[in-house]
Amino acid sequence: MKAEQLETLLADVAAGRLTPGAALERLRHLPYEDLSFARIDHHRALRQGQPEVVFCEGKSLEQVLAICERLEAATGSFLGTRATEAMAGALRQRYPRVGWNPVARTVFLAHAEAPAPAAGPVLVVSAGTSDLPVAEEAAVVAEAFGTRVERLMDVGVAGLHRLLSAGDTLRQARVVIVVAGMEGALPSVVGGLVAVPVIAVPTSVGYGASFGGLAALLGMLNSCAAGVTVVNIDNGFGAAAAASRICRA
Repeated sequence: MKAEQLETLLADVAAGRLTPGAALERLRHLPYEDLSFARIDHHRALRQGQPEVVFCEGKSLEQVLAICERLEAATGSFLGTRATEAMAGALRQRYPRVGWNPVARTVFLAHAEAPAPAAGPVLVVSAGTSDLPVAEEAAVVAEAFGTRVERLMDVGVAGLHRLLSAGDTLRQARVVIVVAGMEGALPSVVGGLVAVPVIAVPTSVGYGASFGGLAALLGMLNSCAAGVTVVNIDNGFGAAAAASRICRA
C-alpha cells in the first residue's frame, strides 16, 4: 500500500465514507501477507517509497500468479522481473492491461489512476545491442517507479563518436544508468562527461575472458571517473531502484 492510498483510506474513515471495520479489513495484511511459500511485503512502499517487486525467475507459474494476484488486490498494480512468456500470457489473460516487455522480460500492471512519471529524467545508456535486455529492465523498472526515462542505445566505446554526438541528452539527465559488457569501459567515459550520478551496470555479455561479466564488473569498480557507482552483474533492477530514489530525494 502506497502512502497516498493510506492517506485516502484514513480520509474516508474521517469523513464517514468508510467504516473503521472496513478500513481494518483493507489493512489486515500489513505489514505482510503469508502465502506459505512467500511473505508478501505490502508495507514496503510505506517504508521505502517503492513497492515489492516480483522476481519471477526460479518461481513456478502458479507462485507468480498467486503473488501478483495478492499485490493487485492490495494496491491495484504489480511489477515482475525476469518473467517468461508463459507467465506473461497467464497474467495478461487474467489482467488484460498487463504490459509485457519481452526484451526486458518484465510484466507490469500499472495502477488505473497512476499519474504520469514526474521525477527524472533517468537516462539509460546501453553500450551495445546485446546489452539491451538489462538496459530495458532498468528502463521499465524506473518508469514503473514513477520516473521519466530516456534511452540512448548502442553507443559503446568501439564507436565513441556516437556517444559524443549525444552531449545534450547526457547533460539533461538527472541520473545516468550505463549498461555495458565486454571490458566495461563505457561508464568511465560517461562519468567523465556529466555532473550527475552515474550508475554502472556490468552485463554478462562478452567472450571467454569476460568471465560472465566479472571483467566488466571489476573494470567499473576500478573506474577513475568520480561519481560512478556499480551494481551487480545484469542487475538492471537494482540500478533503476537506486536511480529512482535519487530522483525522488
